Amino acid sequence: MTPPIQQPLQIHSRPRIAAAAITDAVLILVFAGVGRDAHQRGDVVAGVFLTAWPFLAGAALGWVASRAWRHPLSVRRTGLAVWLGALAGGMVLRLLTNQTVVLPFIIVALLSLGLLLLGWRLAWAGVRRLRKT
Repeated sequence: MTPPIQQPLQIHSRPRIAAAAITDAVLILVFAGVGRDAHQRGDVVAGVFLTAWPFLAGAALGWVASRAWRHPLSVRRTGLAVWLGALAGGMVLRLLTNQTVVLPFIIVALLSLGLLLLGWRLAWAGVRRLRKT
């Protein structure tokens, strides 16, 4: 009996991996910035980083857990892990550092981070699909 044929491991370039990680980080910063602006919080730059760091740390955990460098543009393999890592990790770290965590904020973060972190990967997949046709 012959062994099953395996798909070759797709190796992504370092610039593509870096671009995906930077895109995730920038979009999390956008999420934090929009949220702070909506609530008219002061201290813009430091405040955005104060709001964003737990979500950035959670996204980094999602990157490691999913080995995102193997498939940085994948919605299923990477996007879901980064999104859920950012959300869950962000909320846990906010709780541990005595930052506000209430149900409406969790819902907004769930939807916003999902739209941002999955959305850009879905758009990229759509563009790639269109290029192939």
